[in-house]
Amino acid sequence: MIRVGIGYDSHRYDQERPLILGGYCVDHSYGLSGHSDADVLIHALVDAILGAAALGDIGRHYSNTDPQWRDVSSTIFLKDTLDLIREHGWNLQQIDATIVAEQPTLSPAIDAIRESLAEILNIPLTAIGLKASTNEGMGWIGRREGMAVIAVATLASRTDS
Repeated sequence: MIRVGIGYDSHRYDQERPLILGGYCVDHSYGLSGHSDADVLIHALVDAILGAAALGDIGRHYSNTDPQWRDVSSTIFLKDTLDLIREHGWNLQQIDATIVAEQPTLSPAIDAIRESLAEILNIPLTAIGLKASTNEGMGWIGRREGMAVIAVATLASRTDS
């Protein structure tokens, strides 16, 4: 059996924090605001994976009101989510995501972010799609107030041989 999940997340910019995307620190003068490290890409991926497995959302498992998650690396959420879906009989097959931001220009970092995700997820680089787009100056993203990510994850049921 194959399942697909969709995830979305957004965060405001924060001049006091580094920009972490997919567990990779992007060279930029500021990052994103959030309870954890505000890795908007990983947060959207966690929601996509949990959704595909029908296991709720990131807030259910890693509440932004729980002090244990304050300033932690979102890679913990992603690794824990992989363990959880495996316990429920699923394996991650593939992910695809689009980062929507006016700044910074992300094309120079895309390959490094993909490599970081491949290592965290323990899936081949060829199973990771990642793009960046702008919002053409429209809305809160266009006004450079923050960024958003839309992600998709494909899971396959595990068959023990």
